[in-house]
Amino acid sequence: MAERKEKQPVFIKVEQLRPATTGLNLIVKVVNAKMILQRGRAEGTQGRQMRLAECLVGDETAMIVFTARNDQVDLMKDGATVILRNAKIDMFKGSMRLAVDKWGLIEVTEPANFSAKEDNNLSLIEFELVNIVEE
Repeated sequence: MAERKEKQPVFIKVEQLRPATTGLNLIVKVVNAKMILQRGRAEGTQGRQMRLAECLVGDETAMIVFTARNDQVDLMKDGATVILRNAKIDMFKGSMRLAVDKWGLIEVTEPANFSAKEDNNLSLIEFELVNIVEE
């Protein structure tokens, strides 16, 4: 019986992202990160802390807004290069947002040798939800 090789993840570029896609692997640079919500108390007290940050991330093809939650916020430092595994696209008010849920992983990695393409922000493109009505 042949030895089963683990499938290598396929990495895509930011410009290839499309609405409602999942299982995405990307290597991106954090252009900037800003905290948009911080709720709850510090460790050891009742209630869970909740933090949300909107991070502009990108590669040499395009940029997109990445929504970081809780512990993810600490990894998304300006200028950091991160590997996003099993990421997905969420739609927010008609625009794409990149996110990693509990099934995914964010790893800080060696600084990449590319710069984020700042004049191609995919989160600025508005997608219209079109309902197709069959007659």
